[in-house]
Amino acid sequence: MASAFPSSSSSAASSSSTSSARNSAGQHEDGDREPQGSPGPSILDHSYAGMESHDLAEALANQPSKVHSSVETILATNNSLLTIPDSVVRYRNLRLLDLSNNQLTEFPDCITQCVNLKTISARNNLLEESSFPKNLHHLVRLNELHLSGNLLSRFPVEVLEVTSLQILHLGGNRISTVPKGIRSLKQLEVLYLGGNLINDLPFEIGELNQLKVFVLCDNRLESLPTSVSNLKQLKSLLLHRNRITALPVELIKLRNLLELSLRDNPLVNKFVRQMVYNPPSLMELSARTVKLKKIPFSTNELPENLFEYLTCAHQCVNPRCKGVYFDTRVEHIKFVDFCGKYRIPLLQYLCSPKCSDTQSPAYEVSDSDSEDERIRRVLLG
Repeated sequence: MASAFPSSSSSAASSSSTSSARNSAGQHEDGDREPQGSPGPSILDHSYAGMESHDLAEALANQPSKVHSSVETILATNNSLLTIPDSVVRYRNLRLLDLSNNQLTEFPDCITQCVNLKTISARNNLLEESSFPKNLHHLVRLNELHLSGNLLSRFPVEVLEVTSLQILHLGGNRISTVPKGIRSLKQLEVLYLGGNLINDLPFEIGELNQLKVFVLCDNRLESLPTSVSNLKQLKSLLLHRNRITALPVELIKLRNLLELSLRDNPLVNKFVRQMVYNPPSLMELSARTVKLKKIPFSTNELPENLFEYLTCAHQCVNPRCKGVYFDTRVEHIKFVDFCGKYRIPLLQYLCSPKCSDTQSPAYEVSDSDSEDERIRRVLLG
């Protein structure tokens, strides 16, 4: 409960904030009075003011009623706040509340009375899973909740009940599991869980039908559930710096996926280590010679099995090489820029190790690629 008794520091803060609010509404610092019918300010900024909780409580309470009704944004970042003062409920049209970089240990019940809130940011505080009011779901207009950099060891149950959320940031905490209740946040478009201790995901994650951005980097994941393929709207999936050793083949169903980050996972390292080359057989060497020398052949001259073998030659992807291969090929990883946004490892098939020239162009992705080829590239990308 914030103190209602003024102190010298809080009086100064209140005076300063009142002046700031009035200036933004049109009053000059020399004391000229603003017109009677002018609107109040839409933003109150108390950031970097050295405030404690009681200072902010008094600063918010001492604003004129016109300010209480006009303010839509309150910024109070980088102070020493331990809680959110009750006086915040006076701001009936409050849409955005940013209390990042403080020492908050709780969200008091009063916050749920700010029913017009759309965005709450409380990054880099001291919040735990028990810090939230049970009726947080009363904030039916809340679209964005930023809680990265706190002390959460699990998903707060109260957050899972705010079904209006579209953007949820919980990165940089200590969360080890994602609960099945995540399915209730069906309007989520952005889910940021990077920098936690997560080792697996529930199958129910696939029920987030509106999800477009899913960030899971810097965790302990070893695999993904096959239900990820149900995230049809997904455009960005960031999985770098995990322990992933396999990906579900169903991932290729994500036709809208534009960004897939897998660097620093055993998956990529495993495939790179397995790039080996077995010498071609005598039959393949002979067939390669026939194709390279353009020696004519027909079913009248060759057994049917040899004729079919010669017709199944594959062209080496290195444009500097005119060679072909049949059964024996070199699997080669090449990291390329994809859509100018990120680097992705693609799998190339070459006719010999000599073709793995770092100057040669990358394997070209086209819509005509077979599903098998797409699978291989997704697994490596």
